[in-house]
Amino acid sequence: MRRFTRLILQRLAASIPCMAIIILVLFFMLQLAPGDAIDALLAQVGSGDGAFEQLLRENYGLTGSSTAQLIAYLGRLVRFDLGMSVQYGQPVLGVILSRLPVTLLLMISALMLAFFFGSVVGIIAARRVNCWPDTLVSILGLILYATPSFWFGLMGILLFAVKLSVLPAGGFMDVGAGHTGFRLVLDIFVHLLLPTVTLSLIYFAIYLRVMRASMLEVMTLDFVRTARAKGATESSVLVRHVLRNALLPLVTILGLQAGSMLGGAVVVESVFSLPGLGRLALDAVTGRDLNMLLGIVLMSSMLVICINFIVDMVYARLDPRIDAIG
Repeated sequence: MRRFTRLILQRLAASIPCMAIIILVLFFMLQLAPGDAIDALLAQVGSGDGAFEQLLRENYGLTGSSTAQLIAYLGRLVRFDLGMSVQYGQPVLGVILSRLPVTLLLMISALMLAFFFGSVVGIIAARRVNCWPDTLVSILGLILYATPSFWFGLMGILLFAVKLSVLPAGGFMDVGAGHTGFRLVLDIFVHLLLPTVTLSLIYFAIYLRVMRASMLEVMTLDFVRTARAKGATESSVLVRHVLRNALLPLVTILGLQAGSMLGGAVVVESVFSLPGLGRLALDAVTGRDLNMLLGIVLMSSMLVICINFIVDMVYARLDPRIDAIG
């Protein structure tokens, strides 16, 4: 327990400077762009007089120099106050927390789907190396990796929602149906099926190729030949010796790609009209909503850090020789 607590504190201490640098860079990059959230808001509702514009800037803390605004923002951040959203007129933290479950559910589902089927298909390709299943899997992986995710999403909507009418074209749930309990879970599952598959396809292609290469490498090592020489069955060698070691590179990539999956969620949530962090970030960029965008980046950084922490624990479990604390 003491070792686990010390590991958490070390990861937290290492993550704070990273988040601080991200916030500083993003803050000043947005300051370099012309206009701000008030200009975007007035452009949407029509122009207002100078007094009304000044009142809005004072209300949302957009007066003063960039340095003064940054100091004020950091002061609020220490009190866990992410400020007010200009677009929504609500506290940023409340808006983000209302959208976070959608993104988390989409990301976790896509990661699990890609990891499981990528591992299984990669194992099949490695077991049938240089045969037609291996060739078919390699070609499939290359096609999936080279095709943009938004194209898969649009084709999925066209086929399953428009032509076959078996899946909804977008949204998180059927709001007007008033489902509760199991029917609500089933409704969310049906709505998230296409977005989850769309987001997972590219990562599925990556995982199957990494798993195939890792399996082929491990199967040539000395300890695998020793296990076979001792009379172990092929299935025992595969599960107890090859698979456990071959999973290590896959687990590493799983943690590294958590951030890129958040970027992919922006595209997928926009295509399927999902009310998640990705679509919220896109609206914040177009609306120049600085507080909202900084809050999303902060929350996304925390998500990536948590995912990488879990990956570290799994990595240490798979290979006891690795000192997770180091």
